[in-house]
Amino acid sequence: MSDLNATAAALLGLLHDGPATGGELVAAAEERFGTFFSVTRSQVYRELPALHKEGYVRLGKQGPRSSQQYVLTAAGKKAFKAWLTSASAPDHLRSPLILRVVNSGVLTPKQRATLFESARETYKAELDEARAAVKAAVDPVEKAVAEFGQAHARAALKLLDAVSSA
Repeated sequence: MSDLNATAAALLGLLHDGPATGGELVAAAEERFGTFFSVTRSQVYRELPALHKEGYVRLGKQGPRSSQQYVLTAAGKKAFKAWLTSASAPDHLRSPLILRVVNSGVLTPKQRATLFESARETYKAELDEARAAVKAAVDPVEKAVAEFGQAHARAALKLLDAVSSA
């Protein structure tokens, strides 16, 4: 794993907080990354054995229901730092909203309107959450990320306004 993928890097970053099981990593990713970087359960359970094979994590305590704890190793810390300081590749947007919009031509006008209205409500709520996160942010980086969340929600709403009137 000479070049970490973003999901593997996300897991190593989360493990800097301490040992965690796969399920705990999924929950921590949702909490820390929110809508900006989704990490699915299947991705976590696919990456952890690969990270272990590379020596970036070691097995920790066995938990209830055969849950396995993973612990970040020195090699994992080094690999994560190398990933953090490497040249950043462009983001690849993976938006279910845009996928639905692009394919909405197969829907009836009423179905399309319902889809767009439902999405609008979702992004209005996301915008409200982002506004609250901006107000609550103390750390400048945390605040900047929350402001990015606001901009993302506004962009989605602008997209929905454009396709609703088309």
